[in-house]
Amino acid sequence: MAASAAPAAPNVTDASLYLNGIPHDRFAEMRATPGLVWHDYHDGGFWAVTRHADVKTVSKNGEVFSSAVGHTNLWDLEADALEARRSLIDTDAPDHTRLRRLVARAFTPKNIRRWEDTVRSITGELLDAFVEKGEGNWVDEVAAPLPIRVILTMLGVPVEDAGYLVELSNFLVEGTGETQSIPPDAFGNTTELRLLPFNSPASHALFEYGEKIGQLRREHPQDDLVTSLVQAEAEDGDRLSGSEYRNLFHLLVFAGNETTRTALSHGAMALADHPDQWQRVIDDPSIIDSATEEILRWSTPVLHMRRTTTQPVEISGTQLDAGEKVVMWYGSANRDDTVFDQPFTFDVGRANNPHFSFGGGGAHLCLGAFLARLEIVVLLEEMAKRNIHLTRLGEPVRAPSNFVHGVLSVDMAVEANT
Repeated sequence: MAASAAPAAPNVTDASLYLNGIPHDRFAEMRATPGLVWHDYHDGGFWAVTRHADVKTVSKNGEVFSSAVGHTNLWDLEADALEARRSLIDTDAPDHTRLRRLVARAFTPKNIRRWEDTVRSITGELLDAFVEKGEGNWVDEVAAPLPIRVILTMLGVPVEDAGYLVELSNFLVEGTGETQSIPPDAFGNTTELRLLPFNSPASHALFEYGEKIGQLRREHPQDDLVTSLVQAEAEDGDRLSGSEYRNLFHLLVFAGNETTRTALSHGAMALADHPDQWQRVIDDPSIIDSATEEILRWSTPVLHMRRTTTQPVEISGTQLDAGEKVVMWYGSANRDDTVFDQPFTFDVGRANNPHFSFGGGGAHLCLGAFLARLEIVVLLEEMAKRNIHLTRLGEPVRAPSNFVHGVLSVDMAVEANT
C-alpha cells in the first residue's frame, strides 16, 4: 500500500508527549485501525506496528524485517554513521549470530545465577539505607544504583565510578529527545555527533572508558565480564574487533543500567499506587515471579525498535514493498486487550503475560533478560522480607524520550517492620 493511501497515525514521536507517560490513547487508536498506519516523521516516515500479534510477526522474522538495513533508529543513517554506530542490536545473521555466540555464554541463566549473592547484598544495603532515611528519591537511592552497581561488578569496573556512568547514561537518554544539555565537545569529544550512538558526546566518553578498562584487562586479566569480552574467541579463532568491543561495552553499560532502572522505578510506583497488590506479594511470596513479569509489562522500559523490510511482505492486510521502515511499539503491544485481560489493570498474579519488555522475541531477545528478572525478583524478595511499604510523595519527573520510558526522579516515603 502506498503511504499516501494509508490511514494516518496520530503523532507518537514527539519526546514531550512522554513527559506525562506513554500516550496510550493514541496507541489504542492505532491498534483499532485495520492494517498498519503510516506515521510521518521528518523527511519521510514509517509504518507503526502497534498490535501484539504484528509485533511478534516482525520480531520473529529477521530475514524479512532487518535490523541491519538502515539501523534500528526511527531515522536513516548515512553509511559511515551506520557502520560506526553498529552494535549487536543493529546486525542480522550471520553477523548477529557470530557476535552473540562470542558473548552469550556470560549471560546464560547458570552464569547469571552466580551473581545472585552480589545482587542480594547490594539490594539489601540500598534498601536498609533508604529505610533509615525514611523517604527520598527512589531513583537516586535504589532504582539507579542497584543495576549499575551490579553490571559494573560483573564487568569488573570500579564501583566508585557508578555515579559517572549513570550520568553518562542520563545524557544518552537526552540524545533520544529534542534537546541536549551538553555541548557537542563535552567530555573532549571531537567526533561528529551523527557518528555516535544517541547522537551524544556522552557516547564518546563511554567509548573512552570502555577502551581504558579493556586495555587494563588485556594486560591484567581478571574473573570478570570485560576480561571475557577481550579474550572471547570462537573455535575458528574469531574474536571481537576493536569497534565491536567498544560498541558492545557501550550497549552493556547502557542496557544493563538504564532499562532495569526504568523497570525498578515504574515497579515501585505501581506497588505504591496499588498497595493491595503489594500486600498480595507479602502474603504469598510464591507470586513474586508473576509480579516481576507484571512489572516488566507495566513499565515497558524500551518503547520501540525499528526494522526495514528486505522483500515485499504483508502485515495485517497492509502490503509493504522492500525497503519500507516498520517500527514496533512495545508499550502499545503490552496493552493489547486481545492478548491481555484488563491490560490497564496492574495485576501481580497475572497468569497469561507474554509481554514484550525484552523485545518481541526471535534472534534479538535481550541478552540481559535473565539478569533484569533476577534483579527485580531479589528486590521484591528483600522488600517483602523487611515488610517495606512505599508511599508516593509526588508525581515523577519523566525523561523526555520516545525511546526509553525513563523516570528521572520520584519521591517516596517508606515504612518497614523488620
